Amino acid sequence: MNEEKDQVQHDSSINSEESVSDQATLEEADVVQPTEEGASEAEVEPTEKEEPVCDEEPVEEEERADGEESDEEEEPVGDEESAEEEEPVGDEEPAEEEKPADDEEPADDNEPGDVEESVEDEGNAEEEESADDEEPADVEESVEDEGNAEEEQFASDNEALTEEEENMEEEDGLNHPRPWFAHYDKEIAPSLHYPNINIAQFLIDAAENYPKHKAVEFMGNILTYEQIYLKANHLAKYLCSIGIKKGDRVAIMLPNTPQAVIAYYGVLLAGAVVVQTNPLYVERELKYQLKDSGAVALITLDLLINRVIRVRGERLERKTLSFLKTVIVTSIADGLKFPKNKLYRLSQRKNIPPIPDPDLGYVLWGNIFKRDITYERPQLDTGHTLAAIQYTGGTTGTPKGVMLSHHNLVANTLQTGAWCYKAKKGNEIFLAALPLFHVFGLTVLMNYSVSQAGLLILLPKFEVEKVLKAIEKKRPTIFPGAPTMYIAVLQAAAKSKRALDLSSVDICISGSAALPLEVQEKFEQYTGGRLVEGYGLSETSPVTHANPIWGTRKIGTIGLPFPDTEAAIIDPVTGKLLPPNEIGELVIKGPQVMMGYWNKPEATAQSFINGWFRTGDLGKMDEDGFFSIVDRIKDIIIASGFNIYPREIEEVLYEHPAIKEAAVLGVKDYYRGETVKAFIVFKEGEAATEEELDKYCRSKLAAFKVPQYYEFRDTLPKTMVGKILKRQLKEE
Repeated sequence: MNEEKDQVQHDSSINSEESVSDQATLEEADVVQPTEEGASEAEVEPTEKEEPVCDEEPVEEEERADGEESDEEEEPVGDEESAEEEEPVGDEEPAEEEKPADDEEPADDNEPGDVEESVEDEGNAEEEESADDEEPADVEESVEDEGNAEEEQFASDNEALTEEEENMEEEDGLNHPRPWFAHYDKEIAPSLHYPNINIAQFLIDAAENYPKHKAVEFMGNILTYEQIYLKANHLAKYLCSIGIKKGDRVAIMLPNTPQAVIAYYGVLLAGAVVVQTNPLYVERELKYQLKDSGAVALITLDLLINRVIRVRGERLERKTLSFLKTVIVTSIADGLKFPKNKLYRLSQRKNIPPIPDPDLGYVLWGNIFKRDITYERPQLDTGHTLAAIQYTGGTTGTPKGVMLSHHNLVANTLQTGAWCYKAKKGNEIFLAALPLFHVFGLTVLMNYSVSQAGLLILLPKFEVEKVLKAIEKKRPTIFPGAPTMYIAVLQAAAKSKRALDLSSVDICISGSAALPLEVQEKFEQYTGGRLVEGYGLSETSPVTHANPIWGTRKIGTIGLPFPDTEAAIIDPVTGKLLPPNEIGELVIKGPQVMMGYWNKPEATAQSFINGWFRTGDLGKMDEDGFFSIVDRIKDIIIASGFNIYPREIEEVLYEHPAIKEAAVLGVKDYYRGETVKAFIVFKEGEAATEEELDKYCRSKLAAFKVPQYYEFRDTLPKTMVGKILKRQLKEE
């Protein structure tokens, strides 16, 4: 990271004497307890630096069942929206997943030696030495060295395209220019090396090379990489011992806790497929996802158990999901150390329902780690095998399970690392306010942090006061988020009676919505770090574009394609490549693009055109290769034959000094077909009349784009990452 940032003083240990009064923080029942029926997704309410440790989704995706619309589910990174199922253009074929060569040897299933440990003594595990019973294998080369090796090979290509690139013959017929390479920072190679490994290999390597390094911190409790690995490996052996096989799906429905990290890697080490599930799902949404994925096990919180019981059925012979054999139940207290764990259980004893009988397949998390399990887990799958099913939805239709391979996740993790080239392995601290169950948090927080032996500061949900406290006390260096998060931080800091020290923050990548220029400038002035806008989707693991963090950037754009990422703008009807600055559909190719949709071959075919993934987003590329998102294809307002892009109007409204939040929709109009309506939330103490806003908009927009209707609200419905739920506004 920047040398001036390295001067920040870091405490040698996290203050374990945090006031017991902070156990208001422990009362996280509200984090995962929406109303049981018909609940909508929670609004984001803005919510700790230790020895730095590493480099770098909110996020909920839209969900619907059987044609019925529901609240949005996890949102992808950047101006991300789940890709819509567009009609295929021409003779389009779904992208075929690259297969490893027959003679390719899979990466060794290497692991550090076993360390005897018990749940009671886990806090002392940092003191123990790893046994050398098993010889860990090198993973081809370290993440840090990969970038350096490739930099040598491609440094000469950064100033201009090579002759090979200029004359490249595309199988898909899109012989498109790649001007973005000329605007890469010289430290970023246009192409990277992607080892043929399991995404869990990053944890194995971190545990071997940085065993005593702090991996996660949760409300004062610290677990090292050695401890995380040992617990994940133990969980993997347990899963195998109860009959879970390679390729079986295991759902994880947890907020940001140490158990969420352990469960993710435990499932992968067992050879199973992770199905991340939003803890805010109501019964209908949960049932659909479990049934569609065919999950054989679920790892969840005790606070959510009644919802699970109703979905699963209380009696074995009456279970509606007969394939869901096992439910592993953990508690917030399992992620805490004494005495907070005891205090939590006391404070929540009335809120935690009784756990059903083990004969019905319910298992307590703590009991698993008290067992001596000798069962051996299988050799790790690698590369192009399925690692995760990440559910997402478009603006219409039922949710789709995005199939992400180990190769997809490894590639996007390394691409992110290459972009954040100033980050130092073993020295960065990540503030995890984004949910890890969302693909944005999954990659830019959990996978990336572990790949760099970083420290994850886990926050169960975004609450601005807790975020500010965490930044001041824990001194994070990397803080991925959404514009609403950065807006909330700035507003809370401005109201603070004392000056807040947020200077530890070096890197912020903003996703889920457009990043207003005012927010970017003020946040960078306040922190001294860099805040850039990026873009991605669940279908792309998720990041495909970002503005350079330290180099040339263009405000209002999503930046440049990542290394090895092809991007183009096409006519959405004909599929023809469009020239710079013309608006069309953004299509993408790259190692991070999904394998396809789970059990939906037709939807998969419709989402690809000659090997290119169709994002469903309208955008344009300028002469320098910077891309901009205009809007979702389905969100365009057509009024009297004119195409109106809501995002353009929203950007104008956000520039108004009285406006805090704005959302623009098309509503039916007898004369124009559709017309423009704006939903407005004012800043505290500010206001404006419809007449004043009309005059303001007419000074900045063509007359046909000016909102005809305004609705003033105290809040707007949002996903967990802070993305405004326009569909809910339409339904209302």
